Amino acid sequence: MQTWFECKAKYQKIDTNGRERNVTESFLLDAVSFTEAEARIIEELRTMVRGEFTVTDIKKSKISEVFPFEVGEFWYRVTINLVTIDEEQGKEKKLRTFYLIQADDVQHALERMEESLSFLVVPYVISSIAVSNIVDVFPYKPGMAAPVAPVIPEE
Repeated sequence: MQTWFECKAKYQKIDTNGRERNVTESFLLDAVSFTEAEARIIEELRTMVRGEFTVTDIKKSKISEVFPFEVGEFWYRVTINLVTIDEEQGKEKKLRTFYLIQADDVQHALERMEESLSFLVVPYVISSIAVSNIVDVFPYKPGMAAPVAPVIPEE
């Protein structure tokens, strides 16, 4: 199972009027630790940002799964309530799960989410869909180098 981290970075960006302005943007990436998340976001930002940048925050995200699509301008955060049965107590149990899906508008996000959840065999309810503040998502790709721990010389 993937562990998603939300990373915030502050840097100068050229706006639509051609002026430079300071922005703080959020990115999502999967990593095994905070250290790896920091190393990966720095690596990604080096290719995207001209000039200096600062990673201002890294935190574990509640996102369970990400559904990227080739076409989609925004990332939407979708909240799903799953209904399961607790076999030990014989009671219905509701589980809230968060997904991120790429789409152009809310209706498109809803259609894509329902299509993406067609594999679920338990009943679910989509309780909310909202535009996320996530600018881009960086999933782990096989072959990526893991961060190397510094070697401390023995005395």
